[in-house]
This record gives sequence, C-alpha cells and structure tokens, in this order.
Amino acid sequence: MNINNIIFIEGLGSDSNCYLIEDTLVDTGTGQNQKYLFSKLRENGVEPEDIKLIVNTHCHYDHVGGNKFFPNAKVAIGKIDGDAIKADNDPNTASNLFGHSIERHDVDIELEEGDKIKNFEVIHTPGHSKGGICLWDGENLICGDTIFANGGVGRIDIGGDYNDMKKSVKKLNQLSVKNLLPGHGPIVLNNGKKHLEKSYKLL
Repeated sequence: MNINNIIFIEGLGSDSNCYLIEDTLVDTGTGQNQKYLFSKLRENGVEPEDIKLIVNTHCHYDHVGGNKFFPNAKVAIGKIDGDAIKADNDPNTASNLFGHSIERHDVDIELEEGDKIKNFEVIHTPGHSKGGICLWDGENLICGDTIFANGGVGRIDIGGDYNDMKKSVKKLNQLSVKNLLPGHGPIVLNNGKKHLEKSYKLL
C-alpha cells in the first residue's frame, strides 16, 4: 500500500511493519522472513541492494533483526538506543524473547530530536525504549511501537518507562496527525489524531 509515497510493508509473524521511502527502509523486522521482505520490496520496484539507509525506530530485535540483509545500507537509530544494538546480547534489544541474537551491530548515524530524514523530522519518544523515535512529515507519523491503532501504546517492561511514555504520547498529541503508521498492526488513514487522543486518555 502506498500512502503519500510511503510504501507500507505489513509485518509477517513477529516482524515489525516496515516502511519504504524511496531508498530508505524504516525498520527491517526480525530477520526471520527474508524472502517475504525482499518480495515486497521487489513488488514496488526496489531491489534489496537499492536500499541506502535503514532507519530503526528503536532497538528491539523485531525491528532491527533484518538489518543484516542490507550490508551496503547505513544504519540510523536514536542515539540512546544505538548503544544497545552495538553491543552483543544487550537485554534492551529483547532478542532473548525471540530466541535469537542480533547479527548486525553497526550504527552509522545516531539520531537526535530535530534531525531530518528525507522530508521527515525525528521526534525522540522514549517510553517503549529509552531512545525510541518517531518520524513526522506534517501529515504522516511513523511511530514505531510508541502508538498503535485504537489507543494502544507499546509495552514498557523491556527497557521502557511509564512516565516517559506518557510524556511522549502527550508530545505526539500536539501534532495534527492524518495518517498513523505504527510498528505493528493496522495503519490508520485520515483520522490518526483521534487514535492519538485515545492513547493519551488510556494512559
């Protein structure tokens, strides 16, 4: 599905959703479903070697495990979460929950609040992880596991924090979000703001 030139690749199994923006891929899943991910890229006219940049919304295994598939792409992640994926078997990656370990540990770009990726602004949104980020272009919010459809928020028991999550959701509620593009589950088109408001009320 194409949302304003953002290609939505629905996660398979435990994989995160992935978002393709030209030669940039936001999140890569667990790394357990290479054929599926590559087929979805090719359906949209993109070969795996065409990917120049991976942006990870946070450090959890189900979002970074597939980074290994793109050895020629640079990896960008929130500065705080970068330390977790650079280490071997850091518990903050939650890889132990999946019975696997992260195979690619390099971080090329440490993202901070206000940085730019394509037409998107980086927003630091800790809560689900310490260094989680969202990407915002004035209409579309790629929100990782911070916000889900129908008022859901990410779990906070793997390196997260309730107070940080509440502050992050409050920050996101200041945005006029049209389309909400989360890390798992369905996307929300046209009324993303209402789902954000519901998330804040439920916290």
